[in-house]
Amino acid sequence: MRLDRFLCELNIGTRSQVKELIKKGNVSVNGLIITKSDTNINETSDEVLFKGEKLRYRKYVYIMINKPDGVVTATRDKNLPTVMDLIKPLPVKDMSPVGRLDRDTTGLLLITNDGELSHRLLSPKYHVDKTYLVTCEHSLSENDINRLCEGVDIGDDEPTLPARVKTSNGTDIFLTIHEGRFHQVKRMLEAVDNKVTKLKRVSFGPLDLPGDLKEGEWRELTEDEIQKIIFK
Repeated sequence: MRLDRFLCELNIGTRSQVKELIKKGNVSVNGLIITKSDTNINETSDEVLFKGEKLRYRKYVYIMINKPDGVVTATRDKNLPTVMDLIKPLPVKDMSPVGRLDRDTTGLLLITNDGELSHRLLSPKYHVDKTYLVTCEHSLSENDINRLCEGVDIGDDEPTLPARVKTSNGTDIFLTIHEGRFHQVKRMLEAVDNKVTKLKRVSFGPLDLPGDLKEGEWRELTEDEIQKIIFK
């Protein structure tokens, strides 16, 4: 891989910016200062330092974030803060959220530059579970729960697919779905004459939201978590 592309991939700067940084002697490869941006390197075995800091190449990066209320799930927005604004600095370029959570929904969101995995996690044919902690306006009856479990009419061409419901405390339930229709959870509760007052995603596929990851915080997935989600 060319040295300038290597630095761009790691989000050090634009192509013109990294060319200038290399020219000024900010980059060394295996202990030697390199000033030519078209120098070829082995991105997996050569030791590359930028301003004395070692850089590690990874083709794909996987981030888990506990999305807070009031932040939009987008790469950019003219008026509102986005989930990408919470990750500073971005470890690689071309990262984007896997699906979306509504502005007032909190909880587990994945962000990656692995487009193939994103597609697989979001595709209806793979039936990837998403579990939400739902606070309802009032408690659900047994009949309401049965209706949600069987699938309800939310105004689309077809009813929702069967869901799983686990009651919690009072007006709280855990609702598991494997679709991603627009405002689906809110519309499902409306279909049983209820209303969502608070919504938090607590799991996505094999991943659970860690109890010690506070709202607005993020971390990269562990190697074990990566293997789980890639090979699910």
